[in-house]
Amino acid sequence: MQLAMEQAQLAALAGEVPVGAVVVCGDEVIARAHNQVIMDNNPAAHAEQLALSRAGQVLDNYRLIDCELYVTLEPCTMCAGACIHSRIKRLVFGAHDLKTGAIESVDQILSKPHHNHVVNHTAGVLGPACGQLLSDFFAARRAVKKAAKKAVKGINHLNSAKK
Repeated sequence: MQLAMEQAQLAALAGEVPVGAVVVCGDEVIARAHNQVIMDNNPAAHAEQLALSRAGQVLDNYRLIDCELYVTLEPCTMCAGACIHSRIKRLVFGAHDLKTGAIESVDQILSKPHHNHVVNHTAGVLGPACGQLLSDFFAARRAVKKAAKKAVKGINHLNSAKK
């Protein structure tokens, strides 16, 4: 999970929502990724999607049967589906996502009996630290917006005084 957190920090530095993912096969890290939705102008460029795709390329197989996916934030519905379709063995995530989390929080996609593959999961690994990355990122964004709004208000006030 530490490696996934490093990926999340890279996402934050790029202005992306700080989510990172790592795919492990056996004892080897075979893929790493972070959110690139804004950078790639791609709504599907979630950390999980990119990491699973890269792992498939490394293994030369879309089925990642003996792999585990570590991700800093509870996956959304799209990424939960990718976990099932890629046949990963286990999903490990950090922070719960109370708005769009599809593993435990809002929905329980992996628990649906109609799927043709069962993905085991573990939740809350380094959850507080993973959640703090997100909280810090959004607090910084709000602070920048507030400062910009204050600056515009000051400029407007100066312009009004000149009239």
